[in-house]
Amino acid sequence: MTVQLTKDNFDETVSTNDTVLVDFWAAWCGPCRMFAPIYEEASAAHPDVVFAKVDTEAEQELAARFGIMSIPTLMAFRDNVLLYAQPGALPGAALEQLITQVKALDMDEVRRQIAQEASVRS
Repeated sequence: MTVQLTKDNFDETVSTNDTVLVDFWAAWCGPCRMFAPIYEEASAAHPDVVFAKVDTEAEQELAARFGIMSIPTLMAFRDNVLLYAQPGALPGAALEQLITQVKALDMDEVRRQIAQEASVRS
């Protein structure tokens, strides 16, 4: 099952769930419609992951906030950290691989790297 995200519930959904995948899409987008059943199938296979969708037509402010230039765009968040953001519909096997990689990450190490990069920039 997928969750519809809006500017009102986006931040809360991402911050209160361990792993959240977000599909930025629009009804008129052919590749988005082709990706939808693959995304739905993965959501059924991974009940521990929140699968969310953002309708870029209805949520233009949210699409602009994330700089969405082409759709579909898939984003993966874990522990409120954006780990993946790429345009393009993924085949089922590639989506499975992405989910596996996101789940396997050592988030303490990821946060260490983010802190290290931030200290280098300042």
